[in-house]
Amino acid sequence: MNRGGGRVAEKRTYDHIARIYDLLDLPFEYRRYRPIRRILFEGVGGAVLDAGVGTGRNMPFYPPKGEVVGIDLSPRMLAQARKRKARLGVAAELRLMDATATDFSDGRFDHVVATFLFCVLDDEDQLPALRELRRICRPGGDIRLLEYAYSRDPLKRFVMRLWSPWVRLMYGATFDRNTEQYVDAAGLELIEERFLFQDIIKLLALRPR
Repeated sequence: MNRGGGRVAEKRTYDHIARIYDLLDLPFEYRRYRPIRRILFEGVGGAVLDAGVGTGRNMPFYPPKGEVVGIDLSPRMLAQARKRKARLGVAAELRLMDATATDFSDGRFDHVVATFLFCVLDDEDQLPALRELRRICRPGGDIRLLEYAYSRDPLKRFVMRLWSPWVRLMYGATFDRNTEQYVDAAGLELIEERFLFQDIIKLLALRPR
């Protein structure tokens, strides 16, 4: 299921921090992420994939009707997501799966969402992941990504660069993946790009061509 050393390292990283992940992320979750997650799921329904579900932070915003499937590479992150699912009473299926190589059929989902997944994926996995999400998203459906970017403000950018080594160490993530550069090669169309938190967290809305 893994696509090489990068994916193995990612799994190891998130298995290691799974039990404390929500604690590590707590200040960011309530100060910036929760309002953004609500926006991400506006108008979402039908068959929905949460790619890189992690500990299930998106669950409070899942649509009340339809079908939601969450996938993650880390068994221990999924274990935390299952606890959250039971606590919230959410009707979602959780599966251990690599977002770069799923076993879903073509056009399986009406909507695909991924929150900060592509910040974690190494450069060589960006295009395969986008191509896979395109394959399993139905024609006319959409793919919504939340991603970080370095601020254009010199002071904010400086602070983010100071944080960057810690973010890389703890999460295997970076602020400069620039996932949009792979969109065309993946057979996708960029239908919306906008910042949802200052100029550091952006929404990419994509559609299969």
